[in-house]
Amino acid sequence: MSVVHRVSPVQRMAREVGRLAEWVDAAGGIAHRDAAANAGFGVAVRRAAVRCGAVRRVRRDWLATDAAPADLLTAAENGGSLTCVSAARRRGWWIPDGMDDSVHVRLEPHATSPTSPVTAHWTQRIAPAPGHGLVESIEDTLAHIAVCLSPENAQILWNSALQIEQITPIAIRRVRWPHRRARDCADRASDQSDSGLETIIAVRLGAWGIPMRQQVVLLGRPVDLLIGERLVIQVDGFAHHSSSAQRSKDVAFDAELTLQGYTVIRFTYAQVMHDWDAVERTIARSIAAGAHLAR
Repeated sequence: MSVVHRVSPVQRMAREVGRLAEWVDAAGGIAHRDAAANAGFGVAVRRAAVRCGAVRRVRRDWLATDAAPADLLTAAENGGSLTCVSAARRRGWWIPDGMDDSVHVRLEPHATSPTSPVTAHWTQRIAPAPGHGLVESIEDTLAHIAVCLSPENAQILWNSALQIEQITPIAIRRVRWPHRRARDCADRASDQSDSGLETIIAVRLGAWGIPMRQQVVLLGRPVDLLIGERLVIQVDGFAHHSSSAQRSKDVAFDAELTLQGYTVIRFTYAQVMHDWDAVERTIARSIAAGAHLAR
C-alpha cells in the first residue's frame, strides 16, 4: 500500500519563498517587484519572503538579497538610477585611473534629497531607462558624463561608449542633446579607438591642427594613430605583456613599418597615464624633425 505524502500550505509557501530568493539571486541580487510577479511569484509569496528575511524590500518596488551589488542597492534605496561614471562602470566602458568612485544617481527633478551619500543628478530623461530603470540609458549616461567630468575625461568615456556599445558617430549626433557640452562631445565623438589610451592621445593631440587618423591599415594591419603621412604612434595597453607572442608580432610589425619608411613610436600604458609630458614632447620632437611628412 503506497503512502501519499501531502505537502502542507506552510511547506508549499516555504518552497516558494526559497525559489523567490534563488530567483532574485540569479537576477543579480536585486529585482523589481513587477519582474517577480511576471516570473510567477505572487504578492503572498513576496510578503512571506520579506517577513522571514529571505529577501528585503527596498522602497516598496525592489526585492534584494545579500548578493545585491552595492551600487544598484544604493540607487534603489534613493529611488533613482545609476548614471554618469557609475553607469559607465557597470556597462564596462573604459575609465581612466583615479576617476571619481562615488555612486552617481539620477533623480527626478522634484525628487527628495538622497538618503545616503551619492552624487545626485536631478534631470529629465532623454530616453527611457531599460528594464525597470535601475541603470540609466546610454544617452542619459553620456549626457551626465558631459557635464560632470572634464572635457577630456568626458570625451574618453564617450569614445569608449561608442566602441563598446557599437554606436556610430552619426547616430550619436542625431540625439537631441539637452546642453552644449553634450553636443560638443557628440561632435568630437569617434568610434575608432580600440582603447581609452588611444582616445587620450587623439584628444590631447587634436588641438595641434595636424592631420591625424586612427586605425589606418598599413601593410595589412591597423595602427593606433597615424600623424600626417609617416608618423605611427602605437600604444600598449595595461594588460600588455612584453613576453607574449603578441609582443613579438608587434615588434616585427614595427620593424617592417620602419623598413617601409615610417617612423614608429610605441608608448606604454604607464607612460601615457603617468608621464604624459614626456610622451607629448617625444611626439612634438618627431614632428619638428619632419617624421610625419612623406619623403
